[in-house]
Amino acid sequence: MQSFLILLITIFTSFLATAQDITGKWNGVLKVQGTQLRVIFNVTKTDNGFSSTMDSPDQGVKDMPVTNTSFGIPKIKFEITSLKLEYSGELKDKEIIGVLKQGGQEFPMNLSRKTIEKEIVQRPQEPTKPYPYYSEDVTFQNTKANVSLAGTLTLPKKEGVFPVVILITGSGPQNRNEKILGHKPFLVISDYLTKKGIAVLRYDDRGFGKSTGNFTTATSADFATDVESAIAYLKTRKEVNKNKIGLVGHSEGGLIAPIVASKSNDVSFIVLLAGTGIQGDKLLLLQQELIARDTGESEEDIKKSIQTNAKIFEMVVKSNDDLKLKSDLTILMNETLKNDPSTKIPNGMTKNEFVSMQINQITSPWIQYFFKFNPATVLEKVTCPVLAVNGEKDLQVPPKENLTAIKTALEKGGNKNVSIIEFPNMNHLFQECKTGSPSEYATTEQTFSPIALAEISNWILKQVK
Repeated sequence: MQSFLILLITIFTSFLATAQDITGKWNGVLKVQGTQLRVIFNVTKTDNGFSSTMDSPDQGVKDMPVTNTSFGIPKIKFEITSLKLEYSGELKDKEIIGVLKQGGQEFPMNLSRKTIEKEIVQRPQEPTKPYPYYSEDVTFQNTKANVSLAGTLTLPKKEGVFPVVILITGSGPQNRNEKILGHKPFLVISDYLTKKGIAVLRYDDRGFGKSTGNFTTATSADFATDVESAIAYLKTRKEVNKNKIGLVGHSEGGLIAPIVASKSNDVSFIVLLAGTGIQGDKLLLLQQELIARDTGESEEDIKKSIQTNAKIFEMVVKSNDDLKLKSDLTILMNETLKNDPSTKIPNGMTKNEFVSMQINQITSPWIQYFFKFNPATVLEKVTCPVLAVNGEKDLQVPPKENLTAIKTALEKGGNKNVSIIEFPNMNHLFQECKTGSPSEYATTEQTFSPIALAEISNWILKQVK
């Protein structure tokens, strides 16, 4: 009787697997920090089981081979080893309820036979066409770097002569709208200023969007030459008042603007939106501490992490030999992993691969330049009017340390036209917020505080009278 029951269960399970056909398209939407990405798994039956491909339409990916597809009622799994990606779920009715894992992180994502549309995110400040001003897509050249930069120039009217600002993006590859987590702060700023009578040029970072060049090998100094090229281009436009060209930089852009202004007579004023005033390695340590505390990490873990990172950052700052730096970092990181086995290594990644990935990031040209650069060295040479603003609850570029350092450096250089504003209850993106945590960025409808927009535009209008 026992053997008969086992046989019966086996037959029944086999029948059920046949009855529940999983071939065809399975659609889902992956939500990561406010960004939505459509994901499609295409499953076909084979003699040995199943095979699949994956599409990611929003990233231009189609028919990417899935390394392994397994199905045992009710569980289903897709693995793509090249991406270190794994999706695991359970088939329930006509849906697969599951989780996608990649890079040590897990994201809930359900799959359905039905085509799933991305949710419409409410961004009430984002302007819509037709705009009440003139907008033109433009390109200009950084001939020294052999880079073509693509952007948008907005003018209060098609004809006339206007003061102009160049918007400079923060760290990481950004498009002309500085799009982040569903927000387009530079589009909002551009719209606001242009309606106030100020022309605005914003552009895609080199190597991103429609701009050419290599972003990954560039440093802040290289991005500064792109800004210089933007100034040169604006000087060729008959609609631009050549004596009223200003720079507005956000985050890293607030570091780049003083670099340009310190050596150019063509810059008549600069606005630093959460610009940095302290050296990069010190800033990143402070940022990591504040965000770790905000996410609820224990003080003991925070202290341990800061001590380790401080050693790593110091090695980078003092190094002038990349090969030796990578060798020394490898030894240090392996010792750290050995002494602290609680360190999480992403799924599907070996310890050596994890260490190699970390070292490649920490020794990149951008990181090395950023860690070693002290903004005070250029701020002391800036003689044009400066407005430096921060959000009170900014955890990425803390206001107390950075605004104080910016003011001190400018005054040391003899600059008498300096305005400093710390906006209450605003974060790094100048959203009115509760805690300042980066986790609030995506869920906040506001893109850029109207209070901050008004203060900034009023200050600029005073400079261009």
